[in-house]
Amino acid sequence: MESLGMKKLFNDVFAGKTVLVTGHTGFKGSWLSIWLRELGANVIGYALAPYTVNDIFVVAGVDKKIASNIGDIRDFDKLNGVLNKYRPEIVFHMAAQPLVRLSYKQPKLTYDTNIGGTVNLLECCRACDSVKVIINVTSDKCYDNREHMWGYRENDPLGGYDPYSSSKACSEIITAAYHNSFFHTNDKCLSSVRAGNVIGGGDWREDRLVPDCIRALKNDEIIGIRSPCSVRPWQHVLEPLSGYLLLASKMYVDVAKYSGAWNFGPYHRSIITVEEFVKILLGCWGSGQYEDLSKQSSNEPHEAGLLMLDISKAIHQLNWAPVLDVSEAIKYSVDWYKASHVDYLFCVNQINDYITLSEQRKSDS
Repeated sequence: MESLGMKKLFNDVFAGKTVLVTGHTGFKGSWLSIWLRELGANVIGYALAPYTVNDIFVVAGVDKKIASNIGDIRDFDKLNGVLNKYRPEIVFHMAAQPLVRLSYKQPKLTYDTNIGGTVNLLECCRACDSVKVIINVTSDKCYDNREHMWGYRENDPLGGYDPYSSSKACSEIITAAYHNSFFHTNDKCLSSVRAGNVIGGGDWREDRLVPDCIRALKNDEIIGIRSPCSVRPWQHVLEPLSGYLLLASKMYVDVAKYSGAWNFGPYHRSIITVEEFVKILLGCWGSGQYEDLSKQSSNEPHEAGLLMLDISKAIHQLNWAPVLDVSEAIKYSVDWYKASHVDYLFCVNQINDYITLSEQRKSDS
């Protein structure tokens, strides 16, 4: 069930291409794998086993649609064997330890995965002559966050208070070094992408707002929110993925022009507090309550209170723009979790709905 809009949007670049997605069993990686397959790509996955049996990767049967390889990004020999076997032309690197709070508990795992894993992937790509386009997916938290009232731009200083954030800043520095040293020719090109707080169906990780809310609602429990006043750039998972795909399609055609760092976030009107977010989610769900835990959480690890992205570069140089406002992004997510039956086709239909809406809004503007 392929949308004509998919081909128009990405100029049919992915059809027939072999595309490697590391982290394909994760939340974003599963959605990207589904979208790439619908674009006609031969999708190769490399990642750890899925987190739960309820993850989108499992319920959508993604492993039956792509070549799924279970392995650790820290295992250089196994990863290198996958690249040598399948010889991908395009690589999306998403495998990571993705949680701020877990990084306080397991900093070595976080650095080994997010820094060492990036080096492993880039070394494998450097040695594999089939690879032409590489996109390293990092995070908006890679910036030296001074909690400014304006969005961070791609050339702002990198940093990171916690192990997770600093590991992503390190991954960015590594990416820049590999670009400058090895991937600035016509043979290979490399970019990094930084997205906001991504939400959507099929995410069940601990210490993420939407999964925590959905678990509480399904169990008829009160939602506890640790930082109700924290402000985040909320966006549905299909928003940054559309940017990653658009960027890769342009890099494939013009390797020099589009290599570099890119932000993919929402418009400023969708940057709201955690409490505002939860109120909208409860409205979409149709029931439920929440409570403020901030005064009970004096020993909680530090998390940023304000974080915003400037997406001007993607808007003006890629002609990319967000489609969904925050209420629509939340509704897309809740619709997935509330559905009586979710499968591969359900996810494809959400992608097609998103593409149709994107085309309508472009024609109306």
